[in-house]
Amino acid sequence: MNCKLRFVKIFVMVVVGVAALGGVVMLLWNWLIPALFIGGKEIGYAQAIGVLLLSKILFSGFKGHGGHRWLHHRWEQMTPEEREKFQSGMRGCCGKHKKEDTESLEKPRE
Repeated sequence: MNCKLRFVKIFVMVVVGVAALGGVVMLLWNWLIPALFIGGKEIGYAQAIGVLLLSKILFSGFKGHGGHRWLHHRWEQMTPEEREKFQSGMRGCCGKHKKEDTESLEKPRE
């Protein structure tokens, strides 16, 4: 699959996911907060996205270290053969395909 096409698909999925999550936050807020708290008011969609962003900042920040720690731990547990297989798969995903890599190694440059 083309790397640019894959990037566009992932971008669209993230945008759709954030939009859907914003809708869920709005529905939950409007269902719970006015019923639980005196003076609690309903919010709109843009405010729900704001609440979602604020909760992201307050509770997890933008560091994103959780996934990196898992990946580093996983990498440390791999054998050299597994690491090579992983790297060749990544090259095939968004770089040269493995077949092209081996062909370029086999053919001497003129």
